[in-house]
Amino acid sequence: MLVVNTGSSSVKLALCDASGTRRWQEQRSWDATGATGLQGLLEQWLTQLLASWEPAPMLVAHRLVHGGARFTAPTRLTDEVLVQLEELVPLAPLHNGPALAAIRWLREHGPDSSRLPHWACFDTAFHASLDAAAFSYAIPAAWRAQGLRRYGFHGLNHQHIGATVAQREPAVRRLISCHLGAGCSLCAIAISADGIPASVDTTMGFTPLEGLVMASRSGSVDPGLLLHLLRQGMSASELDRALNRESGLLGLSGLSGDMRELRQAAGEEHPGAKLAIAVFRHRLLQGIAAMAASLGGVDAIALTGGIGEHDDQLTSELEQALAWLGPVRWLRIPADEEGTMARQCLGAQA
Repeated sequence: MLVVNTGSSSVKLALCDASGTRRWQEQRSWDATGATGLQGLLEQWLTQLLASWEPAPMLVAHRLVHGGARFTAPTRLTDEVLVQLEELVPLAPLHNGPALAAIRWLREHGPDSSRLPHWACFDTAFHASLDAAAFSYAIPAAWRAQGLRRYGFHGLNHQHIGATVAQREPAVRRLISCHLGAGCSLCAIAISADGIPASVDTTMGFTPLEGLVMASRSGSVDPGLLLHLLRQGMSASELDRALNRESGLLGLSGLSGDMRELRQAAGEEHPGAKLAIAVFRHRLLQGIAAMAASLGGVDAIALTGGIGEHDDQLTSELEQALAWLGPVRWLRIPADEEGTMARQCLGAQA
C-alpha cells in the first residue's frame, strides 16, 4: 500500500507491506509561493513513480492533521467525506488543505483511479479518548459550541509509541510519550491490562501551536501578550507567521531552529543558543511533570522524533532532572507514522 504524508512544505511517500513494514520511503519539498507548487511536484514526481511500481498499490492511506470531533478512526474517502473534510480546512489550513489537494490529485491520476480505495488517518484521532476536563478550554459556552476545544496532535505517532511500549514492556501502565522534533508534544498514555493504549492528556490543543517550545513555533504564550500585539496594530496574518515560523528555538536563539546546530553553538558559548536550549528544557520538564500528574505517576517515559531519538545530552539531562519521579523506565523508540497508518487502514478495511 502507498502511504502519503502531505505537509505544509513537503510530501513524504512510503510503500508498506501487509504488516505495515516500510519497504521504500522518499520525501520531496514543495513551495507554495514559488514555481514548484504541490501540484507541480505531484505531476513531476508521482506520475513517474506510479508508472514504475509493479505491482501497483492496492490501497492509498493519507495522513490528515485535523479530523475535528467527527473523524476519530481511519475513514474511507468518499465524495461525501471529502466535502466534510473541506469544512475542517480552517482548523489546520497549512496541513489539511495540501493533504486534500494531494488526495484529489491521486484519486484522479493514481493507478486504477476509479476503484483504488483511498483512506484517511487523523493525527487528532488518538486523542478522542480525552475527557471533558482535559479537552475543554475555560472560555464562553458559545465559543465551545463552535468546537473551540483542545484536540491534540501527533496522535498517530503517540499511538505507535503506546502500542510499542505495551508490547515490549507489559508491566507499564502509565506512559509519557515525548514527540520531540520540529514539532513537539507530550502525551499521557494509560495502557490497559490487555495492552490497549489510550490518550489521557496532551500538550497541543486547538492547533499544533500550543504546548512545548518547537523549532519555529512558540508553544504556549499568554493570550494577553497576543492581545497586546494586536492592539499595537499587528495583523492576524503577521501574528500567525511570527508564532508559527519565527518563534520557538529559532526565535529564542536568533540563529537556528535545529537543535543540532544549537548544541554546537552553545558549546561555543553562543548566548542565544544557550537560552533556546534552556527554555526548551524548562518547558519540557514542566510538561512531563504535568503529564505525570494527569496519570497519577509514571512507569515509563519514551522519547521519539528527531530530537528525542538522537539527542543523548537531552536524555541524560532529563533523567537527572526527573529523578524525583522515582523508578522510571526510559525508552527511545523511532517514530513510525507511516507504518501505523498502514496497519490502521488494513485493520479497518478487513
